[in-house]
Amino acid sequence: MKTIDPAEMGSRVFYKYMTASVAPRPVAFASTVDKAGNVNLSPFSFFNYMGIDPPIVAFAPNRRGRDNSYKDTALNIFEIPEVVVNLVTYDMVQQISLASAEFERGVNEFEKAGFTPLPSERIRPPRVKESPVQLECKVIEIREHGSMVLILAEVVLAHFSEELMDEHGQIDQRRTDWIARLGNDWYARANENALFEVARPQMGIGVDAMPERIRNSKILSGNNLGQLGSVLCLPDTAEIDAFAKTGEMTEILEQAKYGCQYLPDLLHEHARKLLTVNKVKEAWLTLLQAI
Repeated sequence: MKTIDPAEMGSRVFYKYMTASVAPRPVAFASTVDKAGNVNLSPFSFFNYMGIDPPIVAFAPNRRGRDNSYKDTALNIFEIPEVVVNLVTYDMVQQISLASAEFERGVNEFEKAGFTPLPSERIRPPRVKESPVQLECKVIEIREHGSMVLILAEVVLAHFSEELMDEHGQIDQRRTDWIARLGNDWYARANENALFEVARPQMGIGVDAMPERIRNSKILSGNNLGQLGSVLCLPDTAEIDAFAKTGEMTEILEQAKYGCQYLPDLLHEHARKLLTVNKVKEAWLTLLQAI
């Protein structure tokens, strides 16, 4: 392991390690206005949804590294404490990159990047028509610490594209195509091909309750052990005996019987394959054949 003390390393150097490891990060495409009505549009990856009741988002248009000056988004929010947080899809990524360039204060990035402004209903900054999710927010707190300018904002009205919705009126993750920020010039794309599901956690038996030969398996991964530890109880003897008579088990037991391969390895490898398709009970029934 490479151990780093932030106090002994320049902040901008340490920043590169942090943004490359605390990732991927969602992107807030923030539209703001100043007191003269000039619009600014800029993306920030120091951003997330932080509170439920009321709904709170947080993002940080931190001061510039070269001269510690405030970014236009922060200056606008100091004057008009309102912001639209527009969420970003893959189809928008090149335009948001263009909008992130440091144009002079007062330049309208909607025009520079080719986005379409939509009037908001409860606040002054406009929304981005091309964004499938637009959150109208009122700023409730601004906190500064060092170069950080942390903005907490309450969502007072939200707009969701119907193209994202399933038949129940909920957002179908498979219809989204969000982008997220990594380190340096890298981004991630969260579309259907990159998605996977993990069942909600329950008070399972835990890894510590597993037989030692399973817990210390050289074939099963930590993820596999997490799946196995999520069950509420182990199969009983009758289930294990019945499973031994299935075709897949008799084939494995025959291979071990004639010395083709070591039985525990065969069972662990078969259980691993079952776990990749989330057949947790069948994996347990397989592993318990060697007890």
